[in-house]
Amino acid sequence: MNRKTLVLPAVVGLLAPVLAACGGADSGSGSGDAIVVGTTDRFTATKAAPAPLDPAYAYDVGTWNILRQTVQTLMIVPKGDGDPVPEAAQSCGFTDSGNERYACKLRDGLKFSNGDAITAEDVKFSIDRARAIKADSGVFALLSTIDTVETQGDNEVIFHLKTADATFPQKLSTPVAGIVNPDDYEKDKLRDGFEVDGSGPYTLKAETDGDAVTKAVFTKNPNYKGTLQVNNDEVDMVSYDDADAMGTALEKGDIDLMTRTMSPAQINKLSQAAADSDVDLVELAGLEIRYLAFDTDAPAVKTKAVRQAMAQVINRNELVAQVYGSQAEPLYSLVPASITGHSNSFFNKYGDPSVSKAKDLLAKANISTPVKLTLNYTTDHYGPATKEEFELLKKQLDDSGLFDVTIKGAPWDTFIPAERKGEYAVYGMGWFPDFPDADNFVAPFLDKDNTLNSPYSNSDIIDNLIPQSRREADRVSAGKSLTEIQDIVADDVPILPLWQGKQYVAANTDITGTAYALNSSATLQLWELGRGVSN
Repeated sequence: MNRKTLVLPAVVGLLAPVLAACGGADSGSGSGDAIVVGTTDRFTATKAAPAPLDPAYAYDVGTWNILRQTVQTLMIVPKGDGDPVPEAAQSCGFTDSGNERYACKLRDGLKFSNGDAITAEDVKFSIDRARAIKADSGVFALLSTIDTVETQGDNEVIFHLKTADATFPQKLSTPVAGIVNPDDYEKDKLRDGFEVDGSGPYTLKAETDGDAVTKAVFTKNPNYKGTLQVNNDEVDMVSYDDADAMGTALEKGDIDLMTRTMSPAQINKLSQAAADSDVDLVELAGLEIRYLAFDTDAPAVKTKAVRQAMAQVINRNELVAQVYGSQAEPLYSLVPASITGHSNSFFNKYGDPSVSKAKDLLAKANISTPVKLTLNYTTDHYGPATKEEFELLKKQLDDSGLFDVTIKGAPWDTFIPAERKGEYAVYGMGWFPDFPDADNFVAPFLDKDNTLNSPYSNSDIIDNLIPQSRREADRVSAGKSLTEIQDIVADDVPILPLWQGKQYVAANTDITGTAYALNSSATLQLWELGRGVSN
């Protein structure tokens, strides 16, 4: 490891609570010069998705990273990861032994960025609004265990749950539970465009070119009250077409820091840079996973044996070694290896890749070979190596003689609407967890109202195993239910996990706070950044 690369330990799974530093709008130490951050995330408003930044709709890591700067939540995951702590709330907790009644008391003096006071009714409005709109992004499913929301006075909110949910505090830390001003957001309609009004550490001004954001200007919110210490006065996020353009901008000094998504080649180059380089590469703990998803009603993959044969043929070790190197690890479950409740279910069932075993699976199901498939992927959302990854997947499947594969790429703003309409039989996706718990690697894909709009449904998982796992406040005790879920997935293969990855940022040496620029769930924490002496 080159000494210019700072590697931070993984701090996930079961962790003791870590309290974020108390701060607020007056605790910043900004120098006055805006810190400029580069990203390849694209923020577009289209006919199919006209409201990309509405908390009731947004459900990808890029848009959430805008909302986390601007919209405040009752709870927040502290910068060292661990159990969520109060943010807009001054206290929250279960008030019954069955984890079905959760009460929060709001922090005194909370205001929206325009100065309007925040009351418990505003919290109820925001939560009920997301649940009622039921946007096709599927983000509302994070609030699916809520039965009713009650207010008592101006600053107490009580959530009555349909069933026990030990992960509920984590869900209240996600942007879908963000508090919005009823004066700016209609109760039953999404807010189109790129305006965001909340009570988070920053306000947002979006600079656009047509239907796309070119720069997001985050200015410190003087009315913010919460646990975060804001270490700058302004951060500008600039969106680039690709990783190469972003890297060139860093080299020229046009930006101070670049984050997702850097290419494997860039990361390798920066990790080998001389010790006196003006740029530091920071490696951070990450929980990103990549997988193939299936429309289990599509004729090409409707028979389980086809999906099982793909699981038997694909060589994850080769995929990681040739495309991502040390920046990723093979994954044999939906739940990453560093999360409590993980089980190597796919390896336990299929072992090493075997063409002969895959051939037997297809023969027993009377499937004629080669099976013709199209693998769909997005060209501009998960980084420039995605195309290479799918070319190698095609080669592995084709070389088996059992499949005849075509690959097809599309930009994110057309890929996602097509996926949600069920136009793809097999498609590649990534997942950055909403919160670092095994529940968030199974429920979004397998529960009712799953985020993929998948037709796959397993009654044992939905009716028994997910509810059982959520009843366990001690997440180790949820292991039995979670293992059963992962074993069912390995047998049915509605989803085929491929790899889990690390996270990186690259920054000029005078930028401070880079060790906390991203947490393990890929949350961008712009408030941590500042300017100081060279590292």
